[in-house]
Amino acid sequence: MKAQLSALFLTTAALLSACGGSSSSSTSSHSDAGVQGAPQTRFAMANGCYALQSSATQQYALIDGDSLRIGASKNSAEGFFMQAAGLGRYLLQSRDQRLVSENGGAVIAATEASDNAIWTVARDASSKTFSLQSHNGQTLIVDSDGQLSTGDASGAASQFRFVPAQDCSDYPEMPTGIADATYKGRGVDQAIVGFADVHTHMGMSSEMSLAGDVGPSAGGALYGEVVHRFGVSHALKDCADFHGPNGIRDGNNVISANPTDNHDTQGWPSFVDWPRRDYLTHQVMYYKWVERAWKAGLRLMVNHGTNIAALCRVGQINALRPDADCEDMSVAVKQVQYLYEVQDYVDAQHGGPGKGWYRIVKSPAEAREVANDGKLAVVLGVEVAQVFDCGVTMLPGGQEQRRCDQAQIDAEIQRLWDMGVRHVYPYHDIDSSLGGAGIFSGDVMNMLNFMDTGAFWKTTECREYDADKPMVRQPGAEMATAIPGSGDDPLSQAFFAAGGGTLPLYPPGRRCNARDVTDLGKYALNALMDRGMVIDIDHAAYHSKDIMLDEAEKRSPAYPMASSHNAHGGLTSDQAVRMLKAGGTIYPYKGHGGDHTAFIEKLKFWRNEAGVGEERVLALGYGADANGFGGHSGPRGGDATPVNYPFTLFSGDDWGPMFKGIAPLKVDLLQIPESGKFWHIDEVGMAHYGLVADFVEEVRLEGGREALEALYNSAEDYVQMWERAYYSANDQ
Repeated sequence: MKAQLSALFLTTAALLSACGGSSSSSTSSHSDAGVQGAPQTRFAMANGCYALQSSATQQYALIDGDSLRIGASKNSAEGFFMQAAGLGRYLLQSRDQRLVSENGGAVIAATEASDNAIWTVARDASSKTFSLQSHNGQTLIVDSDGQLSTGDASGAASQFRFVPAQDCSDYPEMPTGIADATYKGRGVDQAIVGFADVHTHMGMSSEMSLAGDVGPSAGGALYGEVVHRFGVSHALKDCADFHGPNGIRDGNNVISANPTDNHDTQGWPSFVDWPRRDYLTHQVMYYKWVERAWKAGLRLMVNHGTNIAALCRVGQINALRPDADCEDMSVAVKQVQYLYEVQDYVDAQHGGPGKGWYRIVKSPAEAREVANDGKLAVVLGVEVAQVFDCGVTMLPGGQEQRRCDQAQIDAEIQRLWDMGVRHVYPYHDIDSSLGGAGIFSGDVMNMLNFMDTGAFWKTTECREYDADKPMVRQPGAEMATAIPGSGDDPLSQAFFAAGGGTLPLYPPGRRCNARDVTDLGKYALNALMDRGMVIDIDHAAYHSKDIMLDEAEKRSPAYPMASSHNAHGGLTSDQAVRMLKAGGTIYPYKGHGGDHTAFIEKLKFWRNEAGVGEERVLALGYGADANGFGGHSGPRGGDATPVNYPFTLFSGDDWGPMFKGIAPLKVDLLQIPESGKFWHIDEVGMAHYGLVADFVEEVRLEGGREALEALYNSAEDYVQMWERAYYSANDQ
């Protein structure tokens, strides 16, 4: 049956492809696509179909062989699809899918995208005309023979009008599978209706800039870009350049401890082997996939700049990027800065600054305003082991060399605040001067700790806890004395060489990190609270979490903390209850709909133990950890009620009074017309972020009204927690 279904979609796709396309088509993958009126700003022609009229001759541009000239009437003019490459910057694609490009002063119709095909548009308000400037700063002009070229000329020869046209060829773009507009909120003084992803990594990209001049995240271990100035065919093209032939250099082989694994490297539009939920080193947050989730009701997303220096260095080797930046804070900051470029790119697709659905917010009040305007409130965060550049080197004899002090911590917190960062992990996978990391992997992560600090983890017995009560994650891990798959492969040999040929011995049973919060760690925690930052308790050592809660409870009222993706290192029932008493939030890793519904029962238990009343709504968001090397949920399997496409959100008995007034929203199977490639959540699980919309239907099928309401309460619940933290230190 699966093979028959695949064949049916491929046949349908071939028929659709044979029919051609137009920017005025209702099936366009582009935002706000279609014939538009004459543009009134330099941003307004994005995704529109236009003819280019010379102000000097009143005639129109046409393609003559490989060159362009002015000399056509409106009826015979070339139609250009205006693909936004950035704010006020465009690729002009002809009907035969060539691009207007500068070539040594000449203007040609090129078959491949390049920076020479990007034109910056400026508007002359007095004449209501536009000029176009090439990548190298030359102006588009029409010469005395009617040829289009570039030069330094001004006046009428350099002025043009964009006149609405028809039958342009759409520039390639990922569809969303949701044709209708999403809903808006009920006003800034009303509760947010929408769900929250409180832990993800949209800044992780194989190039951390729109211009292509910054470099990769994770040393090049992760392939694919969130946005690209040349579009999806470049953002998600074949990954062989990074992962090698058949993926033999893919860093996922290290993470999965399967050194000889391989995969088909083809990307857009066929995507034979990736993205996939268990291939952790391919981009899963292309912006159109996130747009699909936003349309389904995603209203708040916490995006963390992230890095693990030791893993990044492995990426440098595997991806052949030896010059890639691997310093934790440096990479995290670059990712945060990149997210502002992502915001600009989304704005460009929707007609100019502030018009896109992706909005970075710096206060709870801004989050409320954005979410209730029906857009996505993006909170910036940082999740790195050496946060504030506070790495540590373990010396012989139990001594340690710290790489930061109190003054540096203060300066780094201020730097992050000024950049708009509001959510911080004091700990990540590796020990630091601030304390110990939560142990959840007793093998590969221990080796990465050695590579960063010069020492393997020192462990201890995990303190007693009530194992009969529900927990977020069981504390500690079984410690390995050898790396799985170690032996003849080059990576294992390198590990053994780094460790001097020896690996530590550990007692049997689950072990916790013996290193907890240091004096510098306590200082950093209080400095973060003094600034009103959201502090995430995940990734701290199990015993460190007790100390973090102690420090928070010294404040009056107690300072709320967040657990955003399953509390690596362990989080037991007693700690969860303390967090909820202080007004914190506990959201799990994003599992499938059944996992999400099951976690609600844990949350209700902790709420009851904490004495949380009905005045605080039952809310459960998730932390997808997308692009974060954590893996994603598979299909529900078994006897689960299948997801049937198309399905409709906000309609039916499971969608109660909370959703009154929200128009039904049809969600189609996400399929690429150019290839027929599709993703069915019952077959592939969460292969990429676009399947979040499908996850909502899983939640409905598994948990009904209660589960849906808990999910769509989660953005409001996070903002309320943020308000408690933020306004303890900042004016309201």
